[in-house]
Amino acid sequence: MREVDVAIIGAGPSGLFAAYYAGFRGLSVAVVDALPEPGGQIAAMYPEKMIYDIAGFPVIKGRDLVANLVAQAATANPEYLLGVRAEHLEHQDGKPVLTLAGGERLHCGAVIITGGLGSFTPRPLPAAVGFVGAGLVYFVPQPADLAGRDVLIVGGGDSAFDWAAALAPLARSVTLVHRRERFRAHAATVARVRELPVRIVINAEVTKLHGDTVVTGVDVAVRGGVAETLPADAVIAALGFTADLGPLVDWGLRLDRRHIVVDSAMATNLPRVYAAGDITEYPGKVRLIATGFGEAATAVNNAAVVIDPAAHLFPGHSSDGT
Repeated sequence: MREVDVAIIGAGPSGLFAAYYAGFRGLSVAVVDALPEPGGQIAAMYPEKMIYDIAGFPVIKGRDLVANLVAQAATANPEYLLGVRAEHLEHQDGKPVLTLAGGERLHCGAVIITGGLGSFTPRPLPAAVGFVGAGLVYFVPQPADLAGRDVLIVGGGDSAFDWAAALAPLARSVTLVHRRERFRAHAATVARVRELPVRIVINAEVTKLHGDTVVTGVDVAVRGGVAETLPADAVIAALGFTADLGPLVDWGLRLDRRHIVVDSAMATNLPRVYAAGDITEYPGKVRLIATGFGEAATAVNNAAVVIDPAAHLFPGHSSDGT
């Protein structure tokens, strides 16, 4: 069993900032995430999304925000335990003991849970069974991989329109198919995509994918219209995702549906266990990345005092002494 001052569960924006801030407080840090790379949902699902509500950045691409947060966290020399899930939490000698998948155990001064919405899986496209990895994808880590291809996007939310906007300059053709007339995506994003060479098919569903070993075409049925076969050698199913807290529900945490209830110190009902970011719940909660940054700093500062009672709750500003 290894010792670490702070174990952070979740390597999304809040977790990465918590790692930086724990290092600023002189604490050793381990960051645990079930995903194979840091960045959380942004890295896995929205790397090309333009983000407009980060203080100091009029606009920043998701991929760039993650890269900046990783670089900032590097000053804390965190140990990343990626591609592994936190399975069990208990207390020993008054301190949390975190057991990871595979059996590794961390004896922690404190635990900070920054797991966003928990673990998430994409909603499947029923007509595409058998084509996953053969032209069908749920995320596009590198848009350049689809350059010069006929791309069909299924969905009507932000991610579907974000992919359409990112791929329009690269792909040979982009078609977006949505089963309704109205879209869930932000109106400004929809308006921007309508100005691009993107064909939008509404009130329609994908009924079949063609191809022997890889996708070569897609059948699209329009409500009240005639079915059409469209050329496509890449299909993006942007249908959203389902999320759950996984093992966390059995840890004894006080929950409000899929969220962890915290107080003003970001403390949960369990000793030395804190939470920050989208996973938290309290009166007046606002789920923004910017909010998560502040919650992460609050959690770290309060954890630092519990770990070392001689420490100050507020250590001063990072610019002090410069």
